[in-house]
Parts: sequence; C-alpha cells; structure tokens
Amino acid sequence: MTGPTPRPPHRVVLVDDHAMFRAGVRAEIGEAVSVVAEAGDVDSGVAAVLEHGPDVVLLDVHLPGGGGAEVMRRTAARVPGTRFLALSVSDAAEDVIGTIRAGARGYVTKTITGTELVDAIARVADGDAVFSPRLAGFVLDAFAGTIEVAQVDEDLDRLTEREREVMRLIARGYAYKEVASELFISVKTVETHVSSVLRKLQLSSRHELTRWANDRRLL
Repeated sequence: MTGPTPRPPHRVVLVDDHAMFRAGVRAEIGEAVSVVAEAGDVDSGVAAVLEHGPDVVLLDVHLPGGGGAEVMRRTAARVPGTRFLALSVSDAAEDVIGTIRAGARGYVTKTITGTELVDAIARVADGDAVFSPRLAGFVLDAFAGTIEVAQVDEDLDRLTEREREVMRLIARGYAYKEVASELFISVKTVETHVSSVLRKLQLSSRHELTRWANDRRLL
C-alpha cells in the first residue's frame, strides 16, 4: 500500500538587487523550495515572473526601476495564481503599508531565519497573510485609521528616495557624518538633502522632523 503522493516544492522567483543576498537566500531555502529564477531589478523581475508563473515571488521593496510595487503592478493580473511576499531590510511603516496596498500577501524582514522564511513562503502560497510580528501592528493600525496612510503617502511623495533615506536616518538621531558614511555620500550632500526635506515637509528643525517621522511610524 502506497502513501499519498508528496507535494512538490513551492516554485519561487527571488527578486533582489543584491546578488550575494540572493545567493544566501537560495542557500538557506533551496532544499525546501524550488527557486526557478532570480532577478535584480524591476524589468528582469517582471520578465521572470511572467515566464515562470511561480507560486510565490520573494520581492525586495526597493529595486532599481521602480521598486517591488512596480513588479506587482505589472504582473499580478497576468499571473493570478502567483502570490507576493516582501522580504526587505526596511521595517518602516510606509514601506510595509505601501507594499501591502500594492498587492503583497505578506511582509517579512531580512532578519528572518531560513526555516521561518520557508514557512512564510508555504503559508503565503496557501493564501495566508504573513508578517513579521512588529510589522503586523502597522497594518492593523493602518486599517483601524490610527496611521493616516493617505497623509503619509502624500507627504512622502514629495521626497525622492534618497531624501527619504536621509530623512529616516536624521530622524533616528544620526549625525550628518554618520548619515554620509551610511549612504556613501558627502556630508555636504547630506546637508543639501536635509534642507530639501525640511523645506518640502514645511518643518524647521531636526527635532520637528523626528517628531513628524515618529508620529507617522516611519522610524
């Protein structure tokens, strides 16, 4: 008497712009799932998803060419059986909420273990929503109206991606020199970005910026 036919491994496309990170993820999960393709930017990610129609797309939020949301926008309707799971270093509220609004079924940070990631992939493939514990609160707060999502989007839309990065680090208390080192830019460039951020958000000081970011769960 034979037992039930084992379920084939979930087919996954991995989209992240850091090749070494992709290699690490593949090494961690490759025996439990089938990584059918990798991509490093929006265009190649879209092509891989449309070609392979995977069960799950592991998707970074910030990608060259428009970000993870752009990959979902260009593919979701064309691969209705595919689900998207964000895997990002960012735990900022606007990234989490924006990614879920764009169509992701879950959002986990890159501190996740290989075993936890395999479980998250399986759950998302089965239709569940999966979040790292702290991030679930952002989503619940957004739907409950505690976070003014529309206002967050409107304000952040005024900032470039680099200005957002500088804004978040400054609001977390980084010195200009530390921001410059973190982002591999000059101190003068940091000063220029900070001035632009304060002007666009109509704020007058770092203290106001920190309060503004904290109120919107951006830290």
